[in-house]
Amino acid sequence: MLHSQLRNILQNMPKAELHIHIEGSLEPELIFALAQRNGVSLPYSSVEALRQAYAFSDLQSFLDIYYAGASVLLTEQDFYDMTAAYLARAHADNVRHAEIFFDPQTHTARGVPFETAINGIWRACQEGPISASLIMCFLRHLSEEEALATLDEALPYRDKFIGVGLDSSEVGHPPEKFARVFERARQLGLRLVAHAGEEGPPSYIESALDVLKVERIDHGVRTLESRELTERLAREGMALTVCPLSNIKLRVFDVMGSHNLRQLLDAGLAATVNSDDPAYFGGYMNDNFIAAFDALPLDAGHARQLARNSFAASFLDPERKRAFLAEVDAFFAQAGADAA
Repeated sequence: MLHSQLRNILQNMPKAELHIHIEGSLEPELIFALAQRNGVSLPYSSVEALRQAYAFSDLQSFLDIYYAGASVLLTEQDFYDMTAAYLARAHADNVRHAEIFFDPQTHTARGVPFETAINGIWRACQEGPISASLIMCFLRHLSEEEALATLDEALPYRDKFIGVGLDSSEVGHPPEKFARVFERARQLGLRLVAHAGEEGPPSYIESALDVLKVERIDHGVRTLESRELTERLAREGMALTVCPLSNIKLRVFDVMGSHNLRQLLDAGLAATVNSDDPAYFGGYMNDNFIAAFDALPLDAGHARQLARNSFAASFLDPERKRAFLAEVDAFFAQAGADAA
């Protein structure tokens, strides 16, 4: 069991979240409330029945229910309410800054205007209790033409998001499928990230770096299968946004005790801890830290490293980054003094 001092450190330390799908923060209670507000009928009789359905065998079975949950999001206020709920929850976990993924294609395919989704999410971020930026993700099971069309649709709102990402079903949809849209985004000055090496092989991480030219790898836990890649990522200081509870829920690892977070850190990789789709995967930021530290040989030194990595890997401007890193160092200096 995690001793209380380390638990307190994990709960109270300042941290950034770099891998959160806002649609994946939609709790069953809010899904039902929005369904009622919008007159949407759900294939579940109750909040409890919906929670029961959150038993996935793999990424695809999760995605099926994830898209069903998103069907209740119809108005700008719905997107606002969803985002405001996440930001309040993150604030309670001492998250100071979040870089939030959103999936416009999930909504535009249902006839919800792009503008409705981004304006609701963005407005909640402006009014929320923590610093937050938006990263627009392309759904990789759809075509690159559809991604290019989404990027075009997003351009009038260019001031409301900082970058683009790549998510949804990984296997069979290698990063190079999206080479043109990422090049276009890069020319527009957008920050670039992509999911790679969760269910897909290490070669997907390599092509995300070499073809898409991403600045951060989302997940990346299969890096260690390639020594050459591991050494390269350590050398380049390439951050990985690791999501421990998600990895267990989607059977990337069978149990938390076999997760490779400690090995990633030992290999000199800039790993971070994140919640991915917290409503579906069993917890928000502190839940992920506590579950990982409870099962793995990780200590307060690793906690400090992970907290520092989260801000260092963020897309904040250098001055704000330095301020947050100083806050982490001050917190751990105080924690050390309290322990002494």
